Order: sequence, then structure tokens, then C-alpha cells
Amino acid sequence: MLTVETVIQRWPKLYHMAEAGSWSSVQRHGLLSTSALLDFFEVAGDHRFAIESMRRPKSVIITRPVHGTAVIRDNKPVNEMVLKRTLVGMTLEEWYRTLNGRVFFWLSERRLGKLLSAAAYRTRQHDILTVDTATLLERYGDQVELSPMNSGAVHAGANYPRGSGTFCAIGDYPWRDRLKVNPSEPVVELTVPYAVPDIAKYVIDVTTR
Repeated sequence: MLTVETVIQRWPKLYHMAEAGSWSSVQRHGLLSTSALLDFFEVAGDHRFAIESMRRPKSVIITRPVHGTAVIRDNKPVNEMVLKRTLVGMTLEEWYRTLNGRVFFWLSERRLGKLLSAAAYRTRQHDILTVDTATLLERYGDQVELSPMNSGAVHAGANYPRGSGTFCAIGDYPWRDRLKVNPSEPVVELTVPYAVPDIAKYVIDVTTR
């Protein structure tokens, strides 16, 4: 069984990619999932549904006078035809809300580098948050859920299932099976549901790339 201690030992640092210039807002308000951000900006109705429950072909800017402006990143890497074929145990809308209701961290710089070099992002700057795994899990370990894949990308050749069983609590994660399948990367994503309002306590470095 996978334990919090094993996660800390194997991945002492976590990485989050945010829009350039967003660190000051993150310090004040925390690291918010898309759903939490929509709550914070009081976005509702059809506009919210289109952002939260559907594929976003391009980034969306939301505004509120008291809070200013926030950018919600696109999810262009989702091939919906493949997603429909490989999705298990939930609808498309439920899957999008599942993704939008989480704060995501990469467990390796290699994964972070792949995202930074992707065509949609390589020409733009981003704030990169490096997070201390031990202190984050001391506070959120019982809420954290792990994924064995890049859940936000569904490519044309993908043939593995995703859906209701993709995200698992640390103690429920299929650790031994994943070690057999991919010993070098048995976990791909670490997520916290909804928000990490006190993220500044756990950030050990912020760089712009």
C-alpha cells in the first residue's frame, strides 16, 4: 500500500504551473481550482456551464471589479471523440467538472517541462510554483488524490480508460500495479480537491519561465 511517507520520500517537491503574474493573487487568495475560481468570481448560469462542464478550445478571461481579472486555461489537448470512447463510469460533463474541481501538481520536473514546451504554452511565460511535499501533505494528505496519467490530455492514440476510477486517495492508490506498469513514473499527478487556500505556506520557490 502506498503511504504518505513514501510519497514524500520519492517526490519531495511538487510543481504547479500558473499564469504569469498570478503569484501575488495566489498568495492572497490561495491556489484555486477552476470551480473555486468561478465561485470566487461569482460566475453562474450558461457562462459557468460552458467553462466548467465542457471542453474549452481557448483560454477564458473572467473579471469582477473587486477581484480584477483571472485567466482560465484552455483544455485543447482533449480529443473528445477519444474521450467518449475511453470514458468509464461518468458522462463528459461529469468528467470536465471532476477536472475543474481540482488543483493539480506535477510530481516531476520532466512533466512540468513537457507542459511548458507544448505548442500552446511554449511562447508564453508562466509562474512556476515549487511546493514542499511534506508540509503540504501534513495538512492535506487525507484529501489528496493521485492520478496515473495526465488527466487533462486525451490524445488521438489514447486507448486506456479514464473516469470514475482515475483519481484515488493515497491509501487506495493501486501502487503495486502501477510500479509494474511504469516503475519510473507510477504516479503522474497529485491533486487537491477544490482549493489550497494557504498554498503560500508550502511554496519554497517561485520562478517565471
